[in-house]
Amino acid sequence: MERSRIAVAGASGLIGSALVRSLAADGHEVVRLVRRASHGDAEVCWDPEGRYVDAASLAGCDVVVNLAGAGVGDHRWTDAYKKRVRDSRVLGTATLAEAVASLPQPPRVFVNGSAIGFYGDTGERTVDEDAPPGNGFLPSLCVEWEEAAAPVREAGIRTVFARTGLVVARTGGAWGRLFPLFRAGLGGPLGSGRQYWSYIALRDEVAALRHLIDTDGLSGPVNLTAPQPLTNREITAAMGRVLHRPTLFAVPAPVLRTVLGELAGDVLGSQRVVPKRLLESGFTFAFPGIEDAIRAALD
Repeated sequence: MERSRIAVAGASGLIGSALVRSLAADGHEVVRLVRRASHGDAEVCWDPEGRYVDAASLAGCDVVVNLAGAGVGDHRWTDAYKKRVRDSRVLGTATLAEAVASLPQPPRVFVNGSAIGFYGDTGERTVDEDAPPGNGFLPSLCVEWEEAAAPVREAGIRTVFARTGLVVARTGGAWGRLFPLFRAGLGGPLGSGRQYWSYIALRDEVAALRHLIDTDGLSGPVNLTAPQPLTNREITAAMGRVLHRPTLFAVPAPVLRTVLGELAGDVLGSQRVVPKRLLESGFTFAFPGIEDAIRAALD
């Protein structure tokens, strides 16, 4: 891709910060959306929940990437926190989408974050982008999240929804919490361990996002997960092998429910999601296997 001006919301998060580093390293001009007064042309002020963004500062952007949102696993799912998770995504996306659609010269592509939580608990059933949404808080959230981008789609801007799985990273996200436990020899299966986890290495996540940006004609939902989902028990064993630690301490489901509340349903649920459209569009994974993904996170 030729040198472009790319706006990124959620630039300070796990995925957003890695994407910004990758784009900047290749000479692209990155504009970060910030929740304070902006400083210079490299920042745009916005308030997602307050429905405000400095739209004029987005002028000239070739690409807009929206990865903003409160962390799903950062807190227990109280009603207040669920509202914060929803508003940060739905209101933020609507605000940005309306601003982008109003530009006299809109960007050529709008990449919006989403998640495989869209599909709900799929058990042992393998699903791709053709599957309908599941039931519960996360599926409903993902549906609203994607629907909030309607203004850019209606404006004729190519719009892609990056339905991301569990990102394998040393810091941040769910895996950032797992690594210290396994290093201490306290890792083990969660619940039965038979639930499927659809994961992706952070470096593959960034490469996939850039693929979505660069691939003309690719629009709509795209699953960002490695090709072969594995069970929690298989992933636990792989963590033990790579870190050379025992994996004996299984965490019973009732304990998880007591500690995590409603969030435990996401941890114990099974999502066997495959990246059909990503593979069909010609993307090649650098770290498709779980051990490769874990080692990449440790480099």
